[in-house]
Amino acid sequence: MLETQIDGLADLQKLLDQLPVNIEKKILRGALRAGQKVVLEQAKSHIHNVSGALAGSLRISTKAGKNGKISARVVAGNKTAYYAHMVEFGTAKHLIKPKNRKSLFIAGIMRELVHHPGSRKKPFMRPAVDAAAQESSQAMEAFKDYMRSRLNKELDKLPDEADGVTK
Repeated sequence: MLETQIDGLADLQKLLDQLPVNIEKKILRGALRAGQKVVLEQAKSHIHNVSGALAGSLRISTKAGKNGKISARVVAGNKTAYYAHMVEFGTAKHLIKPKNRKSLFIAGIMRELVHHPGSRKKPFMRPAVDAAAQESSQAMEAFKDYMRSRLNKELDKLPDEADGVTK
């Protein structure tokens, strides 16, 4: 897991406390997404692209927990690229058997049983996280830039009666 230390969070928290809760969540989610884009781009660059479905399935997912904690992560796989974990970790030799029929029909050939030789792992997420950890300043800069620009926009929208807010 990638963890970083950020200075000045107390000042940031004071500023965020003055904003409406829904805006605070939106700003934090956006900033986390901006930071995760570095990992996303690294992951896309590490994929051995055949069809493009796996690279297309990469996305950033944000989640707000019940305790108020907001997190973001890069997720791989969807209906089309259901095999993301098999590419990342590889597969062992195994037998493929039909579930509800007597035979399989694969590549125009009918078989009762197929001996799958397995596949070598071709990691793309782990190297992306490792590279992003080494270049964490890039992710932090993206996070800070997003926070700075978005906070300024939201503070400009606040009514003038909130004079206690430092712009």
